[in-house]
Amino acid sequence: MLTDILKNSINTVFFGGAGVSTESNIPDFRSESGLYATRELYGHSPEELLSYTFFADHPQLFFRYYKENLIFADAKPNAAHIALSKLEKAGLLSTVVTQNVDGLHQLAGSLNVVELHGSNHRQYCIKCGTKYDLRYILNTENCDGFVPKCKKCGSTVRPDVVLYEEQLDDSVMRAATLAIKAADCLIVGGTSLVVYPVAGLLRYFSGNKLVLINKGKTPYDNHADLVINENIGAVMSDIIEQLCL
Repeated sequence: MLTDILKNSINTVFFGGAGVSTESNIPDFRSESGLYATRELYGHSPEELLSYTFFADHPQLFFRYYKENLIFADAKPNAAHIALSKLEKAGLLSTVVTQNVDGLHQLAGSLNVVELHGSNHRQYCIKCGTKYDLRYILNTENCDGFVPKCKKCGSTVRPDVVLYEEQLDDSVMRAATLAIKAADCLIVGGTSLVVYPVAGLLRYFSGNKLVLINKGKTPYDNHADLVINENIGAVMSDIIEQLCL
């Protein structure tokens, strides 16, 4: 059925969350096991550790947690990332809107990607704005302990990601909103749709077909035209095979 929906849609958009990357062995820190492990090891919840206040007040522990839990430099795109890239190349997918910061969609070959929460592949100095790549903050020679420092002014270099307590970038939200508004088919995958304001983007969709691919239930299941409770990588691989892409 999903194959037919894709064939008959003019403008399909994919909206994905952490579940898209778990099959690349990137854990979802919001999972029950992730929450428990974080409290045991760091003494705080992930939401607290990844807040702007914690970054400002406790940079050493912030960067220790960030480097040990949010950076997976060796991660590779999985079947879902690769399938979405193939759909874009075939003209069957216009945009990927992602909550993830791992850059795996681009690594798989997707070109039109809207990163709602930024990317841990981009870094910048909080004082002078000098930009750095991921390798810079992982190189201990550039760091004071766990905290990366700017070569030009000596200030802290932070990841270009949206922390808790920070607002999502207006231009990025506008791009995501416009993409979802223009879609006649919206495929939502690997997200429970409970985290706002991102989950609220679905209210802008007024197209013909809403497809949800998630292992668990979501608040939008009753509004969807198709709900698939399976691994997203397997689902997307089957679609690619059926479409002979």
